[in-house]
Amino acid sequence: MAGPGVTLSADALLLLLDGILALTVLEAVVLTLHHRRTGAGVAPTDVLPNLASGLCLMLALRSALAGWPWPLTLGGLAASGLLHAWDLRRRWRRP
Repeated sequence: MAGPGVTLSADALLLLLDGILALTVLEAVVLTLHHRRTGAGVAPTDVLPNLASGLCLMLALRSALAGWPWPLTLGGLAASGLLHAWDLRRRWRRP
């Protein structure tokens, strides 16, 4: 149990982030398959851009923590921002 002054090692943080990335991909697959099979749930077109934006942001964080070349981090951040802007524009309601 983490408390004041307790920190995670870099390896533990990367492992945690990898787990979150894997669960997010699994979530996208399960939601898409469920919607295709039953027609119920959230439509993939409504949720996938948001999940993709989050995945790109987490990949940028992972690349920075792992010490990968900075263009990979910048690319992940840029992709996340573009996907987020596209998703907002798509959902924006006009009066």
